[in-house]
Amino acid sequence: MPFIRTARAQAPTFKVGVITSLSGDNILGGNLTKRGYDLWVDAINAKGGVEVGGDRCKVEMFYGDDQSSPATGADAAERLIVQNEVDVLFGPYTSGSTIAVQPICQKYQVPMISGSAESPNVWKAQPEFNFGIIPAVDTTAGKSLAVLAKMSNPTAKTISVIGVNEPFSKETGEGFRDGAKEAGLNLVAYELVPAEGDLTPVISKIAALKPDIVAVGGHEEPLINLVKTSKSLDFRPKALIMHYGVTDPAFAQALAADANGTCGVAVWLPSVPYKDDLFGTAKEFAEMAQKKSGHEPDYTEAACAASGLVLGDAIKRLGKKPALKPGDRVALKDAIAETDIHTFYGPIKFERKGDHYHDNIQPVPVLIQIQDGKTVAVGPKEAAAAALTYPLPTWK
Repeated sequence: MPFIRTARAQAPTFKVGVITSLSGDNILGGNLTKRGYDLWVDAINAKGGVEVGGDRCKVEMFYGDDQSSPATGADAAERLIVQNEVDVLFGPYTSGSTIAVQPICQKYQVPMISGSAESPNVWKAQPEFNFGIIPAVDTTAGKSLAVLAKMSNPTAKTISVIGVNEPFSKETGEGFRDGAKEAGLNLVAYELVPAEGDLTPVISKIAALKPDIVAVGGHEEPLINLVKTSKSLDFRPKALIMHYGVTDPAFAQALAADANGTCGVAVWLPSVPYKDDLFGTAKEFAEMAQKKSGHEPDYTEAACAASGLVLGDAIKRLGKKPALKPGDRVALKDAIAETDIHTFYGPIKFERKGDHYHDNIQPVPVLIQIQDGKTVAVGPKEAAAAALTYPLPTWK
C-alpha cells in the first residue's frame, strides 16, 4: 500500500528511521547497532551529506525502540514511516524483530537495510524490501570450516558437529554440518543437545569416533560446559571451533587456560584488508569508532556503519533528492538490490535468488582463536595476526 507523505518545508534532507533495541534484554546489542548507524551519518554529514546529481543532501536520523520485542519493533517501524515520514529504514539488532518489521516495509513499500540480522530465516522469506549486510550464520559457519581445514597441518579429515537445540544455535550447527562436505571433511557425527543438561553421553560418543575437528553451535553456557566435560573425559580434538561465544570475554574468563586453542568465527575484524573512500581502512574505521565510544567496534557495529555506505551508493545511483515519492522509494529498493561495492567491511553484493535472497554472503569469515587468553585472528592468511595452533595439545 503506497504511503503519500506531506511536503517538507525545510531544506532537502533524507530521513532515515532506525529500529533497534534501546531498552529491554537486548539493549547492549541495540546500542551496537545504533553506534554503527550513527558513525555513518556523522561521517557522511561531515562531508555535506549524500551525493545526488552533483549536490549533497544531509541525512537526519529518527529512532524507534523495539524494546527487545518483535511486535513492538513492527509498531515502531510503522510510526517511523507514517509519522516521521522516513525515506528508508535501518534494521533492528535481532533477527526476530527484523522478521517482524519486514511486512511493514512491504506494506508501505519502504526499503530497509539490516546491519545486524544473521538468521537464515530472515532471507528464506525472500523479503522484497529488506537487505542484509552480515552473511547468514549458516553460510559463515560453513565457510569457516573451509578456512580451518585449509590451514590444518596435518590436514584435517574428519569432523563431528554438535548443535544446541534452540533456533540460532541449531542453525549454526546446521551450517557447520552442511559446510563440512564443501570443506572436504568427512562428517562422522551430528548431534543436537539441549541448552542445559549433562553432555557426558554425547561427548563420550564423539570421543570414541576420534574426529579431527569438533564444531559447536551454541551460546556461552553450553560452550563452557562442553569444554569442561571434554576435559573431564580427557578428550581433546585437534581443533575445536565455535561460532558464537569465543569473542565474548565471559567465555575465556570462565575457562581460564582451558579456553586456549578454541577457535571461533568473526565476519569482520579491524585487521581485514578492506577500505573505502569514506571510512578508509578497516583499522582506521576501528580507531574512529573507538575514539567516539571508547570501545573497539565488533562486526555488528561495522556492518551497521556499512549499511550507510550501501544507502549512499544507492541514492547516488538513483539520483533523486528528498522527499522521496512512493515510486522513488520502490526505485531506491531496486537500486539497493543492484549494489556491488567494496567497503572497509568487505565486499557487499546481495543475492538475487535462493534461500539467501537479499543477503550479502560475499565476505569470507575470519577464523579467530584464543591464545594466551586473548582472541587473535589466525586465518585466512591475509587477515591473520598469529599462526593457528593445530593440533591442540592434550589436556594437562
